[in-house]
Amino acid sequence: MSEEQTVSLVDVLEEDEELEEEASAVLAGSDSDHCSYPQGYVKRQALYACNTCTPQGGEAAGVCLACSYTCHEGHDLFELYTKRNFRCDCGNRKFSELQCKLHPEKDDTNSLNKYSHNFFGLYCTCRRPYPDPDDQVQDEMIQCVVCEDWLHGRHLGCAVPDCVEMQEMICESCMNQHVFLWAYAAHLAVQGPALQTKEEKGEQSEAGVPKKEEKGDEVVEPSCKRSRQEAEPSCRLKALQEAGQKTDQSGAVFWPSGWRSRLCSCSTCQVQLAGAGLSFLLDEADTVLAYENKGKSNEQRQQGHDPLMSALDNLNRVQQLEIIHGYNDMKTELKDFLQTFAAEGKVVTSDDIRQFFEQQSRKRRRADSGPFFS
Repeated sequence: MSEEQTVSLVDVLEEDEELEEEASAVLAGSDSDHCSYPQGYVKRQALYACNTCTPQGGEAAGVCLACSYTCHEGHDLFELYTKRNFRCDCGNRKFSELQCKLHPEKDDTNSLNKYSHNFFGLYCTCRRPYPDPDDQVQDEMIQCVVCEDWLHGRHLGCAVPDCVEMQEMICESCMNQHVFLWAYAAHLAVQGPALQTKEEKGEQSEAGVPKKEEKGDEVVEPSCKRSRQEAEPSCRLKALQEAGQKTDQSGAVFWPSGWRSRLCSCSTCQVQLAGAGLSFLLDEADTVLAYENKGKSNEQRQQGHDPLMSALDNLNRVQQLEIIHGYNDMKTELKDFLQTFAAEGKVVTSDDIRQFFEQQSRKRRRADSGPFFS
């Protein structure tokens, strides 16, 4: 093999780094060994719904990552990705024939949990399963940050912008339910082509609020009113509403990174957000991106220094190439193995992975793979 064609094992391993990070992002932010019930309503965690224990037609229920492994192994599970402010239901009154193995002492129900058709394996306004065996259209699913439902890109009622993984989306239904969000959307949201064209014709101030026309006569407010206004912080939402900039109030809205920090947090707006159940919008740590970054950091701390990578540096090139070929073969077989689970909508359990590697081990023992593997 020529020098140009030779790669190190580290180079090969880095090709799958993105896939590994995605798995770490979702799962490493949650505890895989202990039921999360004692933690109360967890700010954000990976959740599953069990179609075996709580099928459609019954009461919706969700279980934590650890319970999905320990209490529902081999069951038909729906992966819900992550949900906020949820307490594990595993083994409570909704599970008539199952007791939680990790934390059996639970209240009958968790009254503050919020459920949707997602807990029965249905998503989007079309209320279809994912993956959908009857839908041949390749389309990405995007989660609304308010209702946390997953919607097909083609059902959002708007164009999906580039770099969507770095943005947040609020679906049209949630925007119309909380109409004050449209005032923010006119100034803070990711702009579509039509809105960009309109803004090129108008002048904007630095804060994103159109400049008001200057008037010759300045109105002087009474001193008592001025003192009250100076004592209270100005309401950013009210200023945006008074600016009167219009936006097309239809379709989902995409929001850029950091948009939550630009929402008004005056006392009036805090009361309004709390009343609408939207206080989490003022919390940057509530975002899925923040949860994923926490999961990646946890995984990196747990891994620490990898002695395997150090050992590879001490191998000669022939030995490294033999490992590369073996790794590539295993990677192909692993992807084929996992695709069967994805096609059937099943969750991969630890036993499934263990069986896969046991099969690989038996294959290596039967094969004549050279002195390094003998």
